[in-house]
Amino acid sequence: MKRIVLFASGSGSNAEKIADYFVGNADVEVSLIVSNNPKAGVIERARRLHIPVLLFDRKTFYDTNRITQLLLNQNVDLIVLAGFMWLMPADLVRAFPNKIVNIHPALLPKFGGKGMYGHFVHEAVVAAGETESGITIHYVNEHYDEGQIIFQAHCLVVPTDTPDDVAKKVQVLEHEHYPRIVAEVLAGLI
Repeated sequence: MKRIVLFASGSGSNAEKIADYFVGNADVEVSLIVSNNPKAGVIERARRLHIPVLLFDRKTFYDTNRITQLLLNQNVDLIVLAGFMWLMPADLVRAFPNKIVNIHPALLPKFGGKGMYGHFVHEAVVAAGETESGITIHYVNEHYDEGQIIFQAHCLVVPTDTPDDVAKKVQVLEHEHYPRIVAEVLAGLI
């Protein structure tokens, strides 16, 4: 059985889509959802999905290796960031080389880096007059949004689109592609 751990800081719609994708799969288990936000919507989603939740604070995450050790002890095969807002600590990245994936709501390398998440990305895309946006799924390294790109999907941005319009188009792509790409990475197909 392959084990996935999901990291999320917000509502958890991508985490839920990934968990749903593997329901009934005897070979893959979403074994844990990890969050740094005790008020995150993902916690309620995890409860509905009967997936255990681990909450942690900044000090535990960055000043100790407790999270890394926990994941190593649980024989985690893949860590999936699904709206997780903190940079992964170097010891965690080193412990799971090419076993941590993230989704970014733009076509990297454009509109990536520290502070470029969620609505900030979509506002920047519209302000720049871009004619397309999309998603990038990539491996995680020790820098924001700089890991090797695994997959990208595009959507059109028209001059009348607001950041909210772009966000809706991008979320459709996230929900459509992220679970499948996670499955392909886990299976060694990518």
